[in-house]
Amino acid sequence: MPSSPTPVALATDQALTRLHELTVIDVRSPAEYASGHLPGALNIPLGRIRRALPEIRHAAERGDVLVVCASGARSESACKLLAEQGVITATLVGGTGAWAAEGHDLQTPAACDTRAGWSMERQVRCTAGSLVLLGLLLGLLVHPAFQLLAVGVAGGLVFSALTNTCGMAVVLGTLPHNRPRAADLDTTLAALRNR
Repeated sequence: MPSSPTPVALATDQALTRLHELTVIDVRSPAEYASGHLPGALNIPLGRIRRALPEIRHAAERGDVLVVCASGARSESACKLLAEQGVITATLVGGTGAWAAEGHDLQTPAACDTRAGWSMERQVRCTAGSLVLLGLLLGLLVHPAFQLLAVGVAGGLVFSALTNTCGMAVVLGTLPHNRPRAADLDTTLAALRNR
């Protein structure tokens, strides 16, 4: 990969042909990762990238690193964060969604190892919709001021779309089912060191 600070973007077909030589890091939540990931991908959620920096740096010194997420937004953020630390990585254009849409296989852990759940996007949609409905219902039944909750969520969704960030996803990512267990992350980092 080039030594410029700009992260590289690989299309799914490019990643497929090079998959055997890439270290793949999936920055989605453990629940999303358990629902299906690129073959051989290691799960290091976006919020844990800084903790894994020494291992990722070591992997990047030995070969190319591909960072993936559901759509490409979180992996792009991770690549920029890593580039700021002098670690050049690539992101998968369209993420695992594009990978699956192209008909490429996704790996899933054995049934006993999964904490499969909803994707982060689905969690955000459910939470936002629930808050809007709650605000409207409370506005009708209790006091009209509760409708401001619906307005606030709508404004947050517009801001999220304009900035390609999602504060609600960040908050939801801190919930226990979206965080890796310490032992899981330690095992992942050990596997990354040994590659």
